[in-house]
Amino acid sequence: MAWRCSGKTNKELVQNITKSRILLNSNESQLERISHAMEAVDRAHYVPFTNAAYEDSPQAIGHGATISAPHMHAYAADHLLPFLRPGAKVLDIGSGSGYLCAVLHHLVSPSDDIPRGKIIGIDHIPELVNLSLENLKKDDQTRRAVENQEIQVHVGDGRLGWPSDGPYDVIHVGAAAPTIPEPLIAQLAKPGRMFIPVGTQSQYIIQVDKDVDGDVTQTRIMAVRYVPLTDKDKQTP
Repeated sequence: MAWRCSGKTNKELVQNITKSRILLNSNESQLERISHAMEAVDRAHYVPFTNAAYEDSPQAIGHGATISAPHMHAYAADHLLPFLRPGAKVLDIGSGSGYLCAVLHHLVSPSDDIPRGKIIGIDHIPELVNLSLENLKKDDQTRRAVENQEIQVHVGDGRLGWPSDGPYDVIHVGAAAPTIPEPLIAQLAKPGRMFIPVGTQSQYIIQVDKDVDGDVTQTRIMAVRYVPLTDKDKQTP
């Protein structure tokens, strides 16, 4: 899938993704929500090499971390969209460059006249947290969201979540855990949904759903390859 949806501009990249038939869970109006949110976030603000900003491929952002390929961010939004309602609370683990925090913000806070959502990003590399905040401030809307604390990015161990702001309607994990961390399941709202890559040699996206009674189901979605969700000293080269 890498490079298949690349474009010359951010808008063309997003249009190629939404036309690619990989977002199978969303109808036309839902696809429009995803495309509007991604078009509102210029990926060039979040990658180290702007000449490759609109390539549909993962890119290194330093400290052993990567920003995922854009189609994978769209794929995550496609699966999480039923829970990304205006006013929803979202936890983004391994938030890296801050790109997905920005996209998720547009999905849960689409306008000023309805409930505003909250995005909590976590990364255990302080330099990446600082980088993500700098990136988010490059656009007026996400800069205001940071100032208003509608987007927060913290240094922390993502495997432990961020319990002080939970529970979360949505949890997105941007690195692969050997098994699903129990604290993340505990911090999922009732109802809520988590999108997490799981595994070591073989990795799969697992969709974790918690219903209104607190019952949890897990669905294997697809095979993937992510950087590991690990300790800071093991991640940093």
